[in-house]
Amino acid sequence: MQNILVLGAGKIGSLIAGLLGESGSYRVQLADSRTGAAAEVAKAHGLDTVSAHDLDATDPAALRAHVENHAPIAVVSSLPYYCNVPVAELAREVGMHYFDLTEDVAVTEAVRRIAEGADTAFAPQCGLAPGFISIAANELIQHFDTVRSVKLRVGALPQHPNNVLKYSLTWSTDGVINEYGNLCNAIVDGKEVDVLPLEGLEEIEIDGKLYEAFNTSGGLGSLAESYGDDVTTMNYKTIRYPGHCEQMRLLMNGLKLNHDRDTLKRVLENAVPQTLQDVVIVYAAVTGTQDGELREENYVNKVYPQVVAGRLWSAIQITTAAGICSVIDLVLREPGAWKGFVAQEQFQLPHILSNRFGRYYAHGGSNQTSAELVARGETGTQRVNAGGS
Repeated sequence: MQNILVLGAGKIGSLIAGLLGESGSYRVQLADSRTGAAAEVAKAHGLDTVSAHDLDATDPAALRAHVENHAPIAVVSSLPYYCNVPVAELAREVGMHYFDLTEDVAVTEAVRRIAEGADTAFAPQCGLAPGFISIAANELIQHFDTVRSVKLRVGALPQHPNNVLKYSLTWSTDGVINEYGNLCNAIVDGKEVDVLPLEGLEEIEIDGKLYEAFNTSGGLGSLAESYGDDVTTMNYKTIRYPGHCEQMRLLMNGLKLNHDRDTLKRVLENAVPQTLQDVVIVYAAVTGTQDGELREENYVNKVYPQVVAGRLWSAIQITTAAGICSVIDLVLREPGAWKGFVAQEQFQLPHILSNRFGRYYAHGGSNQTSAELVARGETGTQRVNAGGS
C-alpha cells in the first residue's frame, strides 16, 4: 500500500479519504486543523486504512514534521485555494507528488513554477471544473481536423430549488465566491483574453430543461493555453437555474460585496442551505471541421448523489472526489511517466471513465436513490462525533 496525505477533512476531503482508503491500494493520512475533525470522518469511514491527524497545514513546521514522520509519497490538498502554494513548495522540496482542487488561476501558475524540473508530478485543478470538464473537452477536440469553438459548461445544482438564489451551498463557499468575483480566462477571436465574471449570460437547454450560464473564473484550467493558437473561441461558464445570475450581480456588484468577501461568505452560509440532493451537469460542446464538413460534438452528462460505503454522498462530492482520485490512481500506477507540471488535458477521457474511481461518472444515473434514502432517513452520516457511536 502507498501512503497518501490528504489535507482537509471537509466535504470533499472526507470522500477522497474514503475512496482511496477503501480501494485496498492506499493508506490515507487524513489531516485537518480543527481538533477532532479528521477523527470524526475516519470514525464514520470505519476503515483501518484511514488514520486521523490534527494538523494545521498552514503551519510550515508542523506540516514538515508530519511529512518527515509519516513519509507519504503524495499529498492531496483539499484545502481552500489560498493554502496550496506552501504545500506545493514542501512537496517539491521533499519529493512528493502533489494534487489539488484549486480553481484559482494565480495559485495554479505558482504551482507551475514550483513544478519546473521536478521528478514528481504536480497536478493542480484535479476536480470537476477545472478538471474533468477539461478532460472531456480535450477528448472531443481530438475528433476534429480543425476546431472553431469549444464551450465548457458545468453546474452543481439543488434538485429541488426553493430559495431566491435557486441554489444550495454544495461545496466550498470560498471557492464559489472566488469563481464569481475574479476575472475569467477565455479565447475570443483567436486571442486569449480576460472577461468579467457574471457576464456573458446565455440560455442553455439540456434534456428539455432551461438553464442559464455565465462567466466564472478558473473553470477553463490550462485548456486555453494548450489550444490557444488553434481555436477561434473557447470559454467556460457555470450553469445555474434562471434568475441566479441577476441575484448574484446584486450581491456582488450592486451591494459591493465582492470587495467584502468575508461579509458575503457570512451572508451566504447563514441564508443558503446545504443539501445532499443535488445534481451535477457536465456539458462540453466542440464545433469544427471533420472530413471537410462543419460539425458539432457534445459530451453531456448528469451525475446524481450516490452511495459509497453505505452512505449517501452528494453529486458534487462524488464528481469532485472521483475526478481527483482517478487522476491520483493513474499517476501513482506509473509514477515515472508523470513529472513536473501535469495539465488535466494530458489525461485521456477513456482512461478516466474506465478507472475504478472514474466509474462514478457513468451515464444513466437518476435522483431515485437520494429521494428514497432521504425519505426513509437512511442517508447515513459522513462524520461521527469522537465521543459518539
